[in-house]
Amino acid sequence: MKVRKLEVYGNSALIIYQVKGEWQTKDPKLIPYQKYLLELIKKFEEISFTHLSRDKNQFADALATLAVMAQIEEGQLTQVLRIKARSEPTYCFMIEEEIDGKPWYHDIQVYVKTREFPQGASRNERRMIQRLALGYFPSGEILYKRSSNGELLRCADAREAKRILFKTHEGNCATHANGHMMAKQIMRRGYF
Repeated sequence: MKVRKLEVYGNSALIIYQVKGEWQTKDPKLIPYQKYLLELIKKFEEISFTHLSRDKNQFADALATLAVMAQIEEGQLTQVLRIKARSEPTYCFMIEEEIDGKPWYHDIQVYVKTREFPQGASRNERRMIQRLALGYFPSGEILYKRSSNGELLRCADAREAKRILFKTHEGNCATHANGHMMAKQIMRRGYF
């Protein structure tokens, strides 16, 4: 890629300090990697290594999550990722009960079953419900969303979503995975 200047940030103090030469590599399995890395470093005009503690590593965690979710073939061009730092956190896809106490998918479920819209729904709201309803499938009282690969994903209200997350996180060996892997584990438990 002809990169001449590089800043490397890592959350492993061991690796960062070994590469900087401040700590010694003792594990025989890691010594060949360290030697290769030291040769690779010589190819850069300027290179720096900085240790980031885990609490300052949210950006790297977010990039790791994106890397797991995206499947890019070698040689394929990708779009540039522009990132803006925000002063306040953003919450997306929060599952909350509506003011009327009904789950988030209630209007879609009613439309799928009866083809009726909520009272007072505007023309745009009706169109939106019709469009959304195309991707949903009812089975008794349970509503499923069809995924792009044909799987049926179970719609969960706020109480059930909290229960699912609690069950997935409980115990000594609870999962501490990114969102994508967490979704896979939840699906393995039968919530699909």
